[in-house]
Amino acid sequence: MIIQNAPAGEPQIVITMAEHMTLAGRFARAFGNAAFEPIEPREEVLYIVDHHDAGWADVDAKAAIDSETGLPYHLQNTPFETIVETSRASPEFNSRHHAYCGLLSSMHSWGLYNGRYGLSDHVLLDTLAAENRSTADEMLEGELSRQERLKTELANNPETAAWIEEGHLLQNYKQLQFFDTLALYFNCEREGARVEQSFEHVPHNAREDVTVMVRPAGESVYHVSPFPFDDDPLPVSFTGRSMVPDPDREAADLGAIATDSQTITLTTG
Repeated sequence: MIIQNAPAGEPQIVITMAEHMTLAGRFARAFGNAAFEPIEPREEVLYIVDHHDAGWADVDAKAAIDSETGLPYHLQNTPFETIVETSRASPEFNSRHHAYCGLLSSMHSWGLYNGRYGLSDHVLLDTLAAENRSTADEMLEGELSRQERLKTELANNPETAAWIEEGHLLQNYKQLQFFDTLALYFNCEREGARVEQSFEHVPHNAREDVTVMVRPAGESVYHVSPFPFDDDPLPVSFTGRSMVPDPDREAADLGAIATDSQTITLTTG
């Protein structure tokens, strides 16, 4: 669950991971132009973008309340034992659809704990409490083993062997990270609180990356440079639901709360 920030005393927007993945998927479908190679293999990469956090489905359905906030647990404040289980569950879910989906999902889980394979300075593993380190290490070792099994399966299939060539695989992984972090940028911060942000290692192709800058331009418009999408301007919407903190409840009935839509427009800077 993602809890969008809000001014003190005002209701906050609660966004499920399914809604977050839908926004990431919209970016993925629009990605690509003369300067940025589109995603390929398209069907498999779109699937993993649409389901990269599928392991959170049961967690979000329960919508347990964080006693500190009176709202469902925000992504980063979710108890560790729950987070680590989602890190296993997402690759397991995606592996059932296709080995390549499972591979990218496993890389996504492993990368979140390890600085996104060197693409980020934030290393979640270094921030864990000592009592959680062995559990995390066990999960991460399991994901490395999963990746080797899936790579072997893909390498043995002439139709998929080229997908796991290092440059191409990292290109797809970097694309997934861009769609995920760009969606988080809009999900986590409310309109008016978003500031200019850089997104590093967005791939032009398998050999060359670039830093993409996103800058608020007022009235829900955001200048993006260089512009990696095929439609300019690119309007996109995402949903959530407005909630008032209530620390006395144990869980929220999200189905009983109407959703609201937020629309943003991306255009060249």
